[in-house]
Amino acid sequence: QVQLVESGGGLVQPGDSLRLSCAVSGITLDDYGLAWFRQAPGKEREFVAAISMNGVSTYEADSVKGRFTISRNNGRSTLYLQIHNLKPEDTAVYYCALDRYHAFWRTAPTSGSLYTHWGQGTQVTVST
Repeated sequence: QVQLVESGGGLVQPGDSLRLSCAVSGITLDDYGLAWFRQAPGKEREFVAAISMNGVSTYEADSVKGRFTISRNNGRSTLYLQIHNLKPEDTAVYYCALDRYHAFWRTAPTSGSLYTHWGQGTQVTVST
């Protein structure tokens, strides 16, 4: 059974940094693309970033470019999202997702429908 478990969220102040982690079990991570999405209160879920099987290709939403960095450690079966200069508009539940059908993508993998497995989410709240 494939499981994804996010951690690292919390209450932070504007300008702070945070690193989210997603531990994956029940599957060998090497062959699959991974991504982060987020959902703010009252809004639809949105794509944040994605990374190919070997980490060579990454994709970031325009709204987070320059502040968010996605990475992975296949040996540790873990996906990461490093976030710098947090803003109140980054407040959301952050979800990791796995695409069991693709190791890499020919176009930016921004659609949630691509992903076959999801974590339960971790809350990030940015507030003074």
